Amino acid sequence: MTAQHGDRSLGSVAVVIAAAGRGTRLGGASPKALERICGSTLLDYCLDTVSELPGLGVVVVAAPPSHLDDVRAICSRVSGLPIAVVAGGASRPESVANALAELPDGVEVVLVHDAARAFTPVEQFLAVIDAVAAGAKAVVPGVAIVDTIKEVDDSGTVLRTVDRTTLRGVQTPQGFDRETLVAVHADVSLSAATDDAGMVEASGGAVQIIVGHQDAFKITTPFDRTVAEGLVASRNRAN
Repeated sequence: MTAQHGDRSLGSVAVVIAAAGRGTRLGGASPKALERICGSTLLDYCLDTVSELPGLGVVVVAAPPSHLDDVRAICSRVSGLPIAVVAGGASRPESVANALAELPDGVEVVLVHDAARAFTPVEQFLAVIDAVAAGAKAVVPGVAIVDTIKEVDDSGTVLRTVDRTTLRGVQTPQGFDRETLVAVHADVSLSAATDDAGMVEASGGAVQIIVGHQDAFKITTPFDRTVAEGLVASRNRAN
């Protein structure tokens, strides 16, 4: 497999950005990927990071069907990066499948990234690429759970305290051997999984966890927006 970043050869790597979500919990008027944090959309931040990947093969953005022109306009502002925009589906698996259909020949590694994780550092992308290039078929960044976790019944009564030492909160980008990802998306019985790594897991495949990053949090609620604004302000001060 040629997808290695040590020699800065990433021409066989594609990044799929899942950006078709409505973002109703965020409370904005636009689809989530088009919501603005400190003046820029979440998609802008994602593309800024992806553009740092040297010699990347292609980026495919699965966009809200109602906002394709808006997404194309954002993508057109990114120079030196081949970007295709496709209409997202009614579900995440449909959106990713639509994006996979646009991948050119020669792509061997596919990273699937949530636009809602707009501040994921480029180092996390590179770490995922490295793990797939080293032979893993499916790779997911994850962070340790710091809260105490309780399992409860329907009435809210605690059934047990879960051992959090073996738990991880998963993030994106999730990385895959292209053949593996295409195969699980072709199996409609796996479409109930909440993410692509879950589809591989449900198919009986192995999924490797690597260490994630705190900045790769998912922007879902108004509180997350506030955290994101603080992160942008902090980064601006550092620069």
